Amino acid sequence: MEFATFILAAQRGYHQSSGSVIRNAIEQAVASEQAQFKTAWFAEHHFNNYSLVPSPLMMVAHCAGVTKTIRLGTGVCVLPLYQPQRLLSEIGFADVVSNGRLELGVGSGYQQFEFERFGVDVDEAPAVFSEYLDILLKGLSRKIFEHNGRYEKIPPTAISVRTLQKPTPPIWIAAGSERSMSRAYREGHNLFVTAFHNGLETLSMLREGIENAAASEAKNVAHARISLLRCCYASDDAAEINSYLDNARFQRRLSEALHQRRQQSQDGYLLQEIPTQQDLSFETMRENLPIGSVNRVIDRLLEEIEILKPDQIAIQTQLGDFDHNTMLRQLDLWGEKIIPAVDKSLRHTVVSKSQPPDSN
Repeated sequence: MEFATFILAAQRGYHQSSGSVIRNAIEQAVASEQAQFKTAWFAEHHFNNYSLVPSPLMMVAHCAGVTKTIRLGTGVCVLPLYQPQRLLSEIGFADVVSNGRLELGVGSGYQQFEFERFGVDVDEAPAVFSEYLDILLKGLSRKIFEHNGRYEKIPPTAISVRTLQKPTPPIWIAAGSERSMSRAYREGHNLFVTAFHNGLETLSMLREGIENAAASEAKNVAHARISLLRCCYASDDAAEINSYLDNARFQRRLSEALHQRRQQSQDGYLLQEIPTQQDLSFETMRENLPIGSVNRVIDRLLEEIEILKPDQIAIQTQLGDFDHNTMLRQLDLWGEKIIPAVDKSLRHTVVSKSQPPDSN
């Protein structure tokens, strides 16, 4: 079982400068390594304050120079917004400068606001994503590749900077449907999933969808690694927890507005946070998520792991304008107490299950 951090790098208002948001994101990646997290993931978004990272590969390349062991992931590269042949070179570059620590997460995207400004039809995103992933797989596995498709026609082409990891870095697909999950199983990729702020019932349905996708490709469900993106926070300070929940709900409001194509902005940049009927109360969020005392978080994580059976849990760190120094202390707490406790419990469970029953 691995733990990772997912660094969104959001800006809740103009009281946060873009520079401070990015610097804090980098510092949290460094702190993640010190706290023994296995991976730091970086989002990709454009043209608004939901996330300030325009290129997760640029974050990977920079953080490669200030870290040594932690793996660095794109969570995710929105493939329809790229030229895949250029992206191939950037993937190779990022893997080289990180000394083979790149985790390549890819997805189709969902925000019309972004797509319009790139001149790309968001309704065609799944089809474009599928073809561009085909191109990436060709370019990563072949010295010279070509492609003749609906969206791209590429003559015989060689990528000069190739990845250190062979045949490719680990590839993770943001899996929002059983169709994308099925492709992951068919081609040997990994799954990046989320239950948002929902509870155990949603995790059970998510597990069922993963099992169905594996079965549809005649694969064992363990053939793909699964990473669960999750809001988690441990504290005995109610005000601290409420601040984290408030920022988590802020991010969800913006995400839903962008997904449903009803984003609001008075100045063309800063999205307005507007409550919706889908909002969950802080009480419900605390019930649904691994949030509360250290023991509560550990117990809830073990419960969720038993249901979903992920290989990794990626905890959301930099949300909204949550206090940066408080988050750094939170990362230390996970390294000191939570991760070791979960690992110890899981090892004990494995040993107990492997022992033969008492014949007496």
